[in-house]
Amino acid sequence: MKKSVWADTVKLEGFESLSRDIKTDVLVIGGGICGILCAYYLTQNGAKCVIVEKNRICSGITENTTAKITSQHGIIYSKISKEYGKETARMYLDINQKAIAEFEKLTKTIDCDFEKKDAFTYSTTDRKKVEDEVNFLKSIGFDASFEENTELPFDIKGAVKFKNQAQFHPLKFLSGICENLTIYENTAVLSLTPEYVLTDKGEIFAKQIIVATHFPFINKHGSYFLKLYQDRSYVCAYEYEKELQGMYVDEDKSGFSLRSYENLLLIGGSGHRTGKESLAWRGIRDFADKYYHGLPLKYEWAAQDCMSLDSIPYIGQYSKSTPYLYVATGFNKWGMSSSMVSAMILSDILSGRKNGYAHIFSPQRKILHPQLFANGIEAAINLLTPTAKRCSHLGCSLKWNKFEHTWDCPCHGSRFDKDGNVIDNPATKDIK
Repeated sequence: MKKSVWADTVKLEGFESLSRDIKTDVLVIGGGICGILCAYYLTQNGAKCVIVEKNRICSGITENTTAKITSQHGIIYSKISKEYGKETARMYLDINQKAIAEFEKLTKTIDCDFEKKDAFTYSTTDRKKVEDEVNFLKSIGFDASFEENTELPFDIKGAVKFKNQAQFHPLKFLSGICENLTIYENTAVLSLTPEYVLTDKGEIFAKQIIVATHFPFINKHGSYFLKLYQDRSYVCAYEYEKELQGMYVDEDKSGFSLRSYENLLLIGGSGHRTGKESLAWRGIRDFADKYYHGLPLKYEWAAQDCMSLDSIPYIGQYSKSTPYLYVATGFNKWGMSSSMVSAMILSDILSGRKNGYAHIFSPQRKILHPQLFANGIEAAINLLTPTAKRCSHLGCSLKWNKFEHTWDCPCHGSRFDKDGNVIDNPATKDIK
């Protein structure tokens, strides 16, 4: 079944489409967890806020998450320190820890299977890399620990342990958050101006706009088509009588993540740049057959993530030339905590309050990274590749995905079904 356990176990309430011109203080474009949390906190602050979603809310990346809420984003803190300094790494960790606490506070009144769990980033090959990360974390005052023995059925060189992280059912959580929000579904944004937004159902006059569409779709500002690429990964959920006490992720991109939900074992992995060859679910099945042989397969699904240049999301003003426009993107596979961080930062900025963490995530920070040039080369190659199928975003050649039967763009990650209908942005138009 190519549907996540979240989508199969919860059906969210539907919302009407826009039917007339309206006015609002803040318009949020995108009805995933990030957009919904931004609207929730802005509404709590007294702003009049509207969400528009092209399809159904949470029907994209949000319903395909592995739903881990953690500040442990792989082995990145020593990396952030080398590039931006020790204090920036400490602050990045601090606000993500605050995001976990905020989720915990909200879930006290929402039944969403929220559980505290320890998180582990493990390595099967490099003990020193893990030790260095633990030592750095301790140097900035965080209680991380080095672990050699885990409940995993294979040997590791070591793991970084973060205590008191969390997991939950994202759609159960969002069904409670959405209750008092103004949301218009099946309403597509066609164009933006500083004064109003044109949709296929009417005009929306807004003082401020947040683009929370996963990959930003406005190309003429911000250069996100160079600052981001998309990575696709896969999840298999197996019936499993035992419960993993921790949440696990391999620090190596080719490795696997594991966590439990009720009587299921969720294994994720086989990640690759969208549009490239992959093993897809077959890679996970082989891994599961080796270490968890004979478990019945219950669900299979795939997720897509926007990857920034430096492992830090872009949260803030969309570009220097658009003071009314804001963005949250580039969550690097850590969408739950990053969505809450986005909501905390953007609700402060748009409410006129200073947020002491905002500068870390500024979309206007330096972009001279090796990944920038890799993204540019990938785009150039695919723009020059002669194929009949071209992406409606910027015209790159499309590749056929034999596992999911879709046309995928290696440049920026847009995806289309076999008939040419848009599945994933930044493309907004179908192809013939």
